[in-house]
Amino acid sequence: MYRIAVLASGRGSNFAALAAACRSGAITAELVGVFCDRPGAGVLQRAAEFGVPAQLLELKRCGEAAAFAALATVQPDLIVCAGYMRIISADVLTPWVGRMINIHPSLLPNYPGLHTHRRVLAAGDVESGASVHFVIPELDAGPVLAQARVPVLPGDDETALAARVLSREHPLLRASVALLASGRVAWRDGRIELDGQVLAQPLQLDAQGRLQPAAA
Repeated sequence: MYRIAVLASGRGSNFAALAAACRSGAITAELVGVFCDRPGAGVLQRAAEFGVPAQLLELKRCGEAAAFAALATVQPDLIVCAGYMRIISADVLTPWVGRMINIHPSLLPNYPGLHTHRRVLAAGDVESGASVHFVIPELDAGPVLAQARVPVLPGDDETALAARVLSREHPLLRASVALLASGRVAWRDGRIELDGQVLAQPLQLDAQGRLQPAAA
């Protein structure tokens, strides 16, 4: 069985979406651990509700290398950063490159880093969304596997736009992880391959929650 570990810092809504999909069989995989860096984070309670083992890894106490050594003990095939609010050092990250993905609330390469919705609104963009990308040492710069797009509506503030993007983050992450667990996606020489072919453009999430090739 394909093994997934989750890194998270917050409420755990993306974790819960994955856990529910694994439980229902929509994702053919096992969640083997949740690793959280913040005491009291909601994801710890959600992990307990789904019966997924969880560990609190306070980096100030144990250090980043020790935290990732603990993660390695569950032998994940994939690490999903689902609201993990830490920049991982290159030395620690390098052994996991190609086996770690992140979900980011913008249409990368636009707006890496924090305050994405504020920056989208300040720029006057008419579209935003979310991206699932492979994690590399450069911040939010890894190849993008898939994206979901939403409109920016007149009168939007950060809260309204964030809620609209989040509503598409969950199906985007579920579909992306399901595709990875199927074995159809490979990481080779810093590029994503889908069914043996280089993925030239990120897949796009349709209204039914399915990933489709980008329009030519």
